Formats: sequence, C-alpha cells, structure tokens
Amino acid sequence: METYNISSITKKIYDSRLHLFTSKTLRDILGVWKENTTFNIIQRLIRGNVLYKIERNKYILKDASVSDFSLACFLYHPSYISFETALNFHGILSQFPYGVTSATTRKTIQKNVESKQFSYFHIKKDLFWGYDKKDDFLIASAEKALLDQLYFTTKGLKKTDLEDYDLSAITVSRLKEYIKEYPDTVQWKKIVKQLKKHSAI
Repeated sequence: METYNISSITKKIYDSRLHLFTSKTLRDILGVWKENTTFNIIQRLIRGNVLYKIERNKYILKDASVSDFSLACFLYHPSYISFETALNFHGILSQFPYGVTSATTRKTIQKNVESKQFSYFHIKKDLFWGYDKKDDFLIASAEKALLDQLYFTTKGLKKTDLEDYDLSAITVSRLKEYIKEYPDTVQWKKIVKQLKKHSAI
C-alpha cells in the first residue's frame, strides 16, 4: 500500500488556496484516485487538525475564515443567496434574518452547521437567474431578491410587509423587466399591485 506523508499532503492543501473541499476536490489536489485511499488520508487530516468535517464528503480547512454566504453556496449546489438574506445585504430590509436563505433548483431543505441555519427553497429552473458572483458566492441582485421574496409570499411560503422595506436601492427599469418573467397568476398580479404602491414602477 502506498504511503503518504502528512506534511507534504498538508502543503498541497494549503498551496491550493482553497478553504472548502469536497472529497473529489481533495482527490484532484492530492492526485489520489482510489476512494478508500482518499478516505484514509482525509481521516488523518481530520485527526491532525488540518481539516474539519462539515458533513458527508464536505470539509473546511481548520480555523479558516469562511463567510456564511460562501458556506451556504458550498453546502448545496446549485444555489444563490436570496430572500431575506439578500434583501438585508442590499440594505432593503434592515432586520437581520436568522440564518441564511437561498434559492435552489433542487429540493427544499434546511441544514444546520455549527449552530448556523442554512435554508434552501426550491425555485423553478426558469426562475434561477438574476444573481451575481461576489468573492466565492452567488447572491441575487436587489431586484431579484425582492421578487423571489414576493413570489414565495404568493405561494404562502414567505411573509412580506412592504412597509418594512427601503426600496431606494431598487433599479426600477430592471424590476419591471424581471416582473414579466414570473408566472402571471392572480396572486402575482395582486402582489405586484401592492408593490406599485410602494415604488415608482
């Protein structure tokens, strides 16, 4: 059985400049192709306080400084930060939400990591857009986060009080274009009408 020096392995991991890893990423970095060998190496790295296991096949560099947003996108892919979290990020909602909320094309799910809550809400593939990459995470634009929130409100999955929103950061022309992309249901028309009372659209 081939042996691996923990010091050289650790150097390769740090040289990658990554902080978050999947088992596959580690195999690629280390040039190890056998899954059982990779597993054994990972266990050694965990015991050596180089890596910390987040969940199955997902790891973080021990003591690395990783933002909650980066971790959210890493934990469940594909996903982008949206809803209350993105609205707070853009200064539209002053109240800081509990946990991180994201949109995903996968099933709705909630994950808890180190007392942090990460919530993912399923959205149709044709509505999975309107986000930007910042650093190493994806986050909805102000307009998309607002409309995602309103859309899920029409489905009874979110609560929205537009009185609490500061819409000054919204680009009206973009908002108008985005509105057209959502299902034109009775509920959607009703909530858009409410939105018009609070903005210049």
